[in-house]
Amino acid sequence: MARSKAETADATTARRGRPRSAATTAAILQSAYALMASTGLAATTIDAIAKHSNVSKMTIYKWWPSREALLIDAFLDQASRAVPLPDTGNPVARIRRHVGTYVEALQGEFGRVQLAVISECISRTGSAELFYERYLSLRRTKMLEIIAAGQKDGSIAAPGVPGDIYDAIYGSLFYRYVFGIKPLTPAYARNLVNLVLRPRADA
Repeated sequence: MARSKAETADATTARRGRPRSAATTAAILQSAYALMASTGLAATTIDAIAKHSNVSKMTIYKWWPSREALLIDAFLDQASRAVPLPDTGNPVARIRRHVGTYVEALQGEFGRVQLAVISECISRTGSAELFYERYLSLRRTKMLEIIAAGQKDGSIAAPGVPGDIYDAIYGSLFYRYVFGIKPLTPAYARNLVNLVLRPRADA
């Protein structure tokens, strides 16, 4: 997959100075997410993140092109643990597991932070492109590969391109979450996956 503009910019920045410290990067990302979850985005400034993580503002500015990019990366870091991309099982089982985990995560702080980060990107830049480039593109591409594998082995009978199938599932979940259209439950998630994927009986 081609690297995004954001990834390319970050790589260029990293080459100009000293290599990133994994421990320092983790401290910054975890501090940013903790502040977003506890105090809200307005209070999650670079100053606040630097103080919370005990890392200089200069280091943060050197490693991230903008505050929004840092907030998105902090959310992505949390998502890798809260809603990990499935890497075992057949395609239908992997999608069911991921959808179930995502629905559960939406009910808590993860859902609130996700919505806040997207809103921040749109209010600051006029679009959610940055969020897509740094967060959604990577995860969406992985899930499209799983859907395509299921169509190839016959466990997923849904016709059409994988992107449309993905959007039908995750777009529905996010739409219902944002507008509060009935509670998102595990039963609803399972029914939605079955409705959209049309899985083989033994899948």
